[in-house]
Amino acid sequence: MRVVVSACLLGERCKYNGGSNECPALIDALRAGGHEVVPVCPEVAGGLPVPRPRSEIRGGEVIDEFGSSVDAAFRRGAAAELERALAGGPIDLAILQPRSPSCGVGEVYDGTFSGVLVPGDGVFARLLEDCGVPVRTPAAFL
Repeated sequence: MRVVVSACLLGERCKYNGGSNECPALIDALRAGGHEVVPVCPEVAGGLPVPRPRSEIRGGEVIDEFGSSVDAAFRRGAAAELERALAGGPIDLAILQPRSPSCGVGEVYDGTFSGVLVPGDGVFARLLEDCGVPVRTPAAFL
């Protein structure tokens, strides 16, 4: 099975603050299952640096914590990572970082930078869903 996975979950230090969201249980499950893993980071692919200001979705647009729109970079990166992943063949599943404005599945931060979650999907998660790719959080996969 070809599985697209948020690179930060695999330990890549591409998170906004320069860290990762490494999930050893996920890494072990993917390895044990013999899955073909395609690591992605739409934010970096869109040209955003590491580290970078936090970003959230407000009114359908991705903005950073200083109020600047970074929407174009998020959408450019999502499209680039989708194209790159599909170049290797069909995608069976995506396992994405929860709450992220790129990869959030089912809930994202509300755009006030106050930690409030609202129903919704990140830019990349929505793009995958629109293409018929099932998306899950690590907890839903494990």
